[in-house]
Amino acid sequence: MNEKLLEQAKLKVSDVRLLINGASRRAAEIARGGRPLIPTLPTDDIDPIDIALQEIIEDKIEIVGPELEV
Repeated sequence: MNEKLLEQAKLKVSDVRLLINGASRRAAEIARGGRPLIPTLPTDDIDPIDIALQEIIEDKIEIVGPELEV
């Protein structure tokens, strides 16, 4: 995991637990063959978690928490 990407993604998602869970789920989708929402080449050797973090940074995906009923 690229630490710089993680720090940038933390600025987009206030709750670190939500960030990690959301990025992990998205990385799993990519690892199973999901199409990245950012430009990549088949020859690129980028870890799926780094792709997921970059998608968060570029606002391609949004990580939201559960709605709390009051």
